Amino acid sequence: MQPRPEDVPRFTDSYFLKTKACVERFGDTEATYAVFMRRPVTSAPRLAIEWIEAMATARSTRIAVDLRYKEGAWVGAGEPIMYLSGSLFHLVDLETIYLQKLGAACVAAYNAYTMCVDLPKTAFMAFDARHCAGAEMAELMAYGASVGSAKAKAKVNALGFVANANDETAHYFGQQHGRGTMPHALIGYAGTTLRAAEMFHETHPADGMTVLVDYFGLEITDALAVCRRFPELAGRGDLSVRIDTHGGRYVEGLDVGASYAVLERNVPEVTRGYRSEAELRNLIGPGVSAAAVWHMREQLDRAGFPKVKIVASSGFNPAKCKVMAVARAPVDAIGTGSYLPENWSETYATSDIIQYDGKPRVKVGREFLLRRPG
Repeated sequence: MQPRPEDVPRFTDSYFLKTKACVERFGDTEATYAVFMRRPVTSAPRLAIEWIEAMATARSTRIAVDLRYKEGAWVGAGEPIMYLSGSLFHLVDLETIYLQKLGAACVAAYNAYTMCVDLPKTAFMAFDARHCAGAEMAELMAYGASVGSAKAKAKVNALGFVANANDETAHYFGQQHGRGTMPHALIGYAGTTLRAAEMFHETHPADGMTVLVDYFGLEITDALAVCRRFPELAGRGDLSVRIDTHGGRYVEGLDVGASYAVLERNVPEVTRGYRSEAELRNLIGPGVSAAAVWHMREQLDRAGFPKVKIVASSGFNPAKCKVMAVARAPVDAIGTGSYLPENWSETYATSDIIQYDGKPRVKVGREFLLRRPG
């Protein structure tokens, strides 16, 4: 339970503590809070609710939670996700912390859902932990991704998020341990991509192997060298190649013209309509574009390795996933941390008291928060 009951005064906003002291002096009242977001989100309230309920138990009080949008539901801007009712003395100093546990998780769930729905046949792996501001944020993001993923699985039978990078939050994805491929550090240590693959396989012989192939800028050459070195893994479908090409250069064998050509061979309709500059970059630009994925698939198939899978990473946010879907990019798995909210101000959850001792009362302009039947 973080933060612990005794630590709440250190982490909550001082004006709530001063209000708590006033309530203690002049008398308690029953209050009802409306908790809402200013943008559309996917409801991901569990961590906030669990903390509120734990605090109520620790304080020997009762806080009623009227959850209006169950976990995974779409919530419109300004729609109360839940109402909290109880002693104002015990509720007023909890707001800072339960809002921290709500907003970002809801936006992460929304983004994760969008990505999984756009690419339902692609497995996602949550590699966001190193981009998070500490372990608590990492838990919020893993939880949010799991909520969005579960919704996509239910709605469109998507593969969704199947794993994450570390053990601590693996349980959100039905795993005991985090999963990973190999970092660029292993390639640099080994000296060649092939030698890194040999080291990895010798050290982890029971694992399927995903080899990072962009370190030396020889994505195709190194991918095929590894396939030829491990033909049994390649033939069983236990070998994957991961493209993480830097956005400042093209995958080996591509440039603008070649990128257009590979898309023309495989999805000719995709570049014939209007595309924004951002969409074009994700289609035919440098880095891990849709053309780069199609190029890798063509080269693997041509060399006789149709069962070798392609893993892509690098900037896979909702917009990039949508472009990959339009291009029907043959990507088997995506490692992403880019479902993390890009505009942090959109994650701000808000909580307003809308009722005191059963009487509706809310600041002017927030009347839309008043409880409606249903």
